[in-house]
Formats: sequence, C-alpha cells, structure tokens
Amino acid sequence: MSSPLVLYSYWRSSAAFRVRIALNLKGLAYELRTVNLVAGEGEQHNAEYRRLNPQGLVPTLLDGERVFRQSLAIIEYLDEAYDGESKLLPPVARDRARVRAIALGIACDMHPLGNQRVLKYLDREFAVPEVERQRWMQHWIGSGFEALETTLAEHPSTGSFCEADRPTLADCCLVPQVFSAQRWGVDMTPFPTVRRIHAACMALDAFRRAAPDAQPDAPRG
Repeated sequence: MSSPLVLYSYWRSSAAFRVRIALNLKGLAYELRTVNLVAGEGEQHNAEYRRLNPQGLVPTLLDGERVFRQSLAIIEYLDEAYDGESKLLPPVARDRARVRAIALGIACDMHPLGNQRVLKYLDREFAVPEVERQRWMQHWIGSGFEALETTLAEHPSTGSFCEADRPTLADCCLVPQVFSAQRWGVDMTPFPTVRRIHAACMALDAFRRAAPDAQPDAPRG
C-alpha cells in the first residue's frame, strides 16, 4: 500500500531537509516529489504548485487530502499525528519550550536572511557581487551560531543532542543550518558544541538519508 504522505522537496532546501529528517526519525514512509527551485524561473512558481503552496516555497506535505506548509508546523504535526519511532518534542513543558526556542532561533532568525528569495533580491535590486553575498551569509550565519553555541554550551539540558540524549525538533533544524554554513564557507571552529551535536546527528542513518547529497534530485558527477 502506498504511503498517504507526500513531501514536495528540493535537495538543497534547508527547510525541506528538516522535514526529511523528521520523517526518517519517525520511521514514516513517504513519497518524494521534487520541486526544482532554480530551473528557469523556478518550478515553485508554477500555477499547479502555487495552488498547493501560495507562498511558492518548499516544503509542502500532503497527508491524504490535507495540505501542510511551513517546516516547523509540518514537523509538529507529524509528531502529534503519528506515534512513529521517536518523539521530536519532549514530554515536559519547559523542555518543549527550550527545544522550540532553539528551532525558532534557527528557522526564523538565521535561515530567512540567507533564503534564496533574499539572495535573489540582493542580486536583482542591488547587483551585489558574489564576494559581498558570501560576506553577508557568513556574517548572519556566524552571528546566529555564536548565540546558539552559548545557548547550548551553558545549559545543563544539553546532552548528546540539543536537548538531552535523543534528537528533537531542535536537531532537525541545527543540522541543515550547519550544511548551509559549510556551503558558504563559515568557519565553524568557534562553535565546538554545535559541531559535536552535528557529528552525533550525522552518525544516525535518519540524518544521513535526509542529507542533500543523498536526494534523487541532487546533481551527480
């Protein structure tokens, strides 16, 4: 029987990467449908896809006839709707709040400043040279990781992962942001706790299978 879950994804999208990790951690089968964000004007702007996601963003999740948008909302939906192999939010309210704060700090404060739409606007409206674009990315990712490093290193709840010793929503967000940092040449040396947690995550099959290079639409050769 085919899975009722369908994920619209792009291999290099950090937001889609988060949801792929969550689906794998939950042990949920899903159909992957790729949306090429850079082909021509971008398939995300096609009328058919816009009917699913009026923002023209990935990811979009279908569960039967229901449509879900925004990566954090999708992950929380999956965690609440499906028992799966693990819970991505802790059972204690204060721990859930901490996990959500870490996830939101990455997904709402760090990631949007380097979103493809933002970079395209910088290029189109201000003709920003490549070297300046890289400085922009390195600055905002680096400053975000400075705060995250302090948050993680100084808190007693930090364990092998962002919260204790099982991956949560926070780790689903941290790993794609490290991938983005590596892509833009951010020096990760000042962030040992972030690097340690990233390594613990990437030792798990659920994270490796969700990685950009493991996706069917990733460039080959």
